[in-house]
Amino acid sequence: MVALTDKKKSDRRAAKRAKPDESALGFRRRRTAVRVRRRSGERAWELVHPRCAQERMDDLEEVHQMLAAGETEIALDELRWLLDGCGDFIAAHRLLGELALADGDFKLARGHFGYAYEIGLSALPPGFEGPLPYRLAANQALLEAAKGLAWCLHELNKPRLARRVLAQLLRLDPADPLGVQAWQTAWQGEPEQDAR
Repeated sequence: MVALTDKKKSDRRAAKRAKPDESALGFRRRRTAVRVRRRSGERAWELVHPRCAQERMDDLEEVHQMLAAGETEIALDELRWLLDGCGDFIAAHRLLGELALADGDFKLARGHFGYAYEIGLSALPPGFEGPLPYRLAANQALLEAAKGLAWCLHELNKPRLARRVLAQLLRLDPADPLGVQAWQTAWQGEPEQDAR
């Protein structure tokens, strides 16, 4: 009996030490305070953002107002400040990605979109089958970041990675409300090239 119990403990310890199959994700899982939960009475899932992100949503609205007023530099500083206190704030990472994309800085945009994407996917348990629909507000920043990441990867001549992100996006929300299936089809078979 003791040997069997020791074997079970040993197996559990080994499972904790084992790294998850990250090849399917295309990145290393990150520790994150973001979680996922099933919607009551639905087959759908939604992200649960950490308290620090929820508390900063009003500040993020102020950033949008700053941008509308043309105060981009102040808005960038505010976004950096928001992330300094809450690194798992997916919506702030997504917005920084959008601003970098608007400036034509695909590498910087890729970094911000990619970080948001990694945070969101790291919240999902291994083998997660979803769906994580865009119609739920809590999921929108992640799915928009995935779309932005795919675009940046494509523009940086990494179509294989871009298609991989699009495939993941379509697995999360097969309804394709962001219209990325057309990209997936158009980019099919594009060869990898030297990065720009």
